[in-house]
Amino acid sequence: MPRIRPTRPQLEILGWLAIFLLLFSLSWRFQWHEELDEFIERHHNYPLDHALLALNISGFLGLIYSALRIRDLSREVDRRLQAEKHVDWIACHDTLTELPNRRFLDSICAQAMTDQRSQDTYAVFSIDLDGFKKVNDLLGHDHGDAVLKTVAQRLSSLFPREDVFRLGGDEFVVLSRRIGNPDLVALGNRIVSAIGKPFTFNGVAVDLGASVGFALYPEDGDELGQVIRHSDCAMYVAKKQGRNLVKPFVPSMQDELAKRVRIEGDLRAAIQKAEIIPYYQPLVDLKENKIIGFEALARWKTASGEFIPPNEFIPVAEEAGLIVELTDQLLRRACTDALSWPSELVLSFNLSPIQLSDRLLGLRILKILGDVGLPAHRVELEVTESAIIQDAVTARIVLDDLVNAGVGIALDDFGTGYSSLSQLSNYRFDKIKIDRSFVASFESNDKQDKVIKAIIALGAGLGVTITAEGIEEESQLQRLQDLGCDIGQGYLLGRPAPIEEIAADQVGSRIRQRR
Repeated sequence: MPRIRPTRPQLEILGWLAIFLLLFSLSWRFQWHEELDEFIERHHNYPLDHALLALNISGFLGLIYSALRIRDLSREVDRRLQAEKHVDWIACHDTLTELPNRRFLDSICAQAMTDQRSQDTYAVFSIDLDGFKKVNDLLGHDHGDAVLKTVAQRLSSLFPREDVFRLGGDEFVVLSRRIGNPDLVALGNRIVSAIGKPFTFNGVAVDLGASVGFALYPEDGDELGQVIRHSDCAMYVAKKQGRNLVKPFVPSMQDELAKRVRIEGDLRAAIQKAEIIPYYQPLVDLKENKIIGFEALARWKTASGEFIPPNEFIPVAEEAGLIVELTDQLLRRACTDALSWPSELVLSFNLSPIQLSDRLLGLRILKILGDVGLPAHRVELEVTESAIIQDAVTARIVLDDLVNAGVGIALDDFGTGYSSLSQLSNYRFDKIKIDRSFVASFESNDKQDKVIKAIIALGAGLGVTITAEGIEEESQLQRLQDLGCDIGQGYLLGRPAPIEEIAADQVGSRIRQRR
């Protein structure tokens, strides 16, 4: 057992007792008391007896005072020891949720590496909250802190005898000891269900989800720290594929994560160097057979000449928090290019779904238009139904600000999202875009044909312009014109091209010649 070292007050008490016993022994041995009495008797003319009495009383009072001081000192030492323990606790715990933090987790990983005799097996769960950023942005950080505390309590209740860690932000890790062969996917789904239970703070309902990845120790790695990284990799895959998903780690995920990290690094550099530029695809009036504008499409060409598809780098930009900078950069460039077009041509620009949760989006867009000098009525912003559904309150505020400033709004990918008719009645849209998935098969699919007829009729009834995307065949174009579709877009009418290759009059001429 470890030796307990005495404190300073204890040492002082022992020292005082030792001196007292020494003096007592000497006095007893040499009869100091009798000699002192004789000395006082011989000098009775002096008040030595009174002085000795005062000295005794003073010594007794000093003894009491010393005892009190030693007690206070002992208490102070205890307080300092407790404070040191508290500092150690703070260093290893998250002060908000009181859960162990990353430093504590690192110490466990280090201990697992040194303890070769340990036979413990773990399931490591990495958890990331879905929708937490929206809580902070819309309701404030006080509500966000309350959500994190509640999540910590729910995880601790679900794993009462396990280690639950908060690594920072909305990331949590659970080290669950395995006994037998538990159903870890089911346990992961229990985590999702526990976190997904409704939150209500001050009468405000909060919708939250979770993405969960898990890995096994030691099956998925010789070191516990490596297994934790693997579970985090699985969590990233779950988050990328959707909401409230649970994914076990498989080795192929490392390749995907490495690719994602590489793309993110390259993307940051490309944005810094303004290497991602807009290409422009013509929007053609199918009734008058002329170009009425261009849609700006992000294109990223690397130094090696390789094109990175937008469906690869746009999600990475959203997840890495780069989408705002990228969008502002592309929009400013596109607005500058649009100044060189005839004044009747419009610029169509896509907004990322994640951006409609940003209340400042409208102000930033209008500032860019003002800086460049492009009139608001020449700009048309495309939003998807799913983007509106994600945060309907903020989306309405942002879109209303833009519409009031004169910016046009188009509902993109109509029919593939949620509550389509509800969106048409709740928002002021200038245009509806028929998704290319309908156009690709409507000639051979009677139901698809009826859907397109219904959308065109709906647009006519509401006074909203209808655009058909993905026109690639002459027969598709002819059929859409016969049905009364207003605007067409697709490879048949013009492929996306950089500004240097755009000459509106020449493109319009080619269309007229073909028709």
